[in-house]
Amino acid sequence: MRIDLHTHSDVSDGTETPARVMAAARDGGLDVVALTDHDSTAGWDPAAAAVEGSGLTLVRGMELSARCAGVTVHLLSYLHDRTYQPLADLLGRIKGSRRERARAMVERLAKDYPIEWERVEARAPAGGGTPAGQGGAGEGGERDRGGIAIGRPHIADELVALGVVPDRSAAFTRLLHPRGPYYVRYWSVEAADAVELVRAAGGVPVFAHPGATGRQRIVGDDGIVQMADAGLAGLEVYHRDNPPEQRRRLEALAQRLGLLVTGSSDYHGAGKPNRLGENLTDEATLAAIVEQGVTPLVGGGAWAR
Repeated sequence: MRIDLHTHSDVSDGTETPARVMAAARDGGLDVVALTDHDSTAGWDPAAAAVEGSGLTLVRGMELSARCAGVTVHLLSYLHDRTYQPLADLLGRIKGSRRERARAMVERLAKDYPIEWERVEARAPAGGGTPAGQGGAGEGGERDRGGIAIGRPHIADELVALGVVPDRSAAFTRLLHPRGPYYVRYWSVEAADAVELVRAAGGVPVFAHPGATGRQRIVGDDGIVQMADAGLAGLEVYHRDNPPEQRRRLEALAQRLGLLVTGSSDYHGAGKPNRLGENLTDEATLAAIVEQGVTPLVGGGAWAR
């Protein structure tokens, strides 16, 4: 079984539609793939429709934004109930904050480069979703499920279009990095609270790329222990952004804390060099995730139910 539990579509910062991500996963020889867009489940339905009859199995998920000791944390939530209102409310607040952050970053960039907010905004379908505190819960319980939270990838794409940088990766490295002069933080929930919320929604929380030292400061062992005490299920150890020494550290920590160990591509289409299936999760780990989650898998193959 080839199982990849971390991919993104154009519902967040990927470049392909959910259906196209599913087709790419099937064509790439995967048996099971998770769609885990940032702070949104809007891609679940089109992805589910795309895998029916394909032989590919879909794990419905999401990548939730949080923080721990001042460090940004990305928490993968697998198989949660998207109608759980407290989680839906949190997603609405995060989307609003992301939009405000993106606009503030564009304002900073505009002092040095010919970038305009309206052009960045146009890169996110549906205008980037509903700002926090506006609108109600839509179908499935998530606030403005059809909207896409405007984020740094949309700013990066505009910088590429302007010729300021050659590609998205260069934009993130040179101009949009958390340690750069144009970066602005957005509001996010404490990681332990996010873990508890995912569990309350019937989901399975896994800490995404926790050893990604090239991105920013990382969460120390004490922070991961705190998340484990709150109900963390696992660590995404096998990820291209976790260097070998971090993988060894995380493997030992997972063993000590009794956490699952996953591996994933973090595929973004053309948005990043990550390739589908470059890191994989074993069948026993997937079985444990399925056992703990409340939302069923979708599609064909041995893992559908």
